[in-house]
Amino acid sequence: MRNNTTTEQPRIYVACLAAYNNGYLHGAWIDAAQEPWAIYDAVRVMLKASPIENAEEWAIHDYEGFGGIRLSEYEGFERVSQLAAFIAEHGDIGAALLDYYSGDLDEARQALDDRHLGAYASLADYVQDVTEETTAIPQSLRYYIDWQAMARDAELSGDLFTIQTAHDAVHVFAGC
Repeated sequence: MRNNTTTEQPRIYVACLAAYNNGYLHGAWIDAAQEPWAIYDAVRVMLKASPIENAEEWAIHDYEGFGGIRLSEYEGFERVSQLAAFIAEHGDIGAALLDYYSGDLDEARQALDDRHLGAYASLADYVQDVTEETTAIPQSLRYYIDWQAMARDAELSGDLFTIQTAHDAVHVFAGC
């Protein structure tokens, strides 16, 4: 089970490398959940305001709101924008899925669209729900069923995986 939450909006800190190389800290925090050209325009505005004339080079020196995803110094604005938009749209579950799939946006989208089975208080609650909906369980046997063990087995076998986004919110996904 993964537990990965973020409450921050995705944004990047882009620094002017000419200023940095001359001992100045000059840059700007930029909203990453916008079109790539808008991010680039914000970088151009930041570079124009640099204490070093004709500054052209930049690097991403910090970021937040991307969950466990790592961005490189020279990550393309198109990728930054796509990741940020997915997280902005889907919140904690989006960030957690991107982390689970090591930044693979297509896999995260597919999991959310095709394999998301819902949010439950626990995986055992999901297993109990599905079992009771699909199987007639005699009343005399109900007390002998170990829902926790069934949930653990489903997760260990790869049939299911979970992502926890809150104390009482476990998102259940069908495995591949």
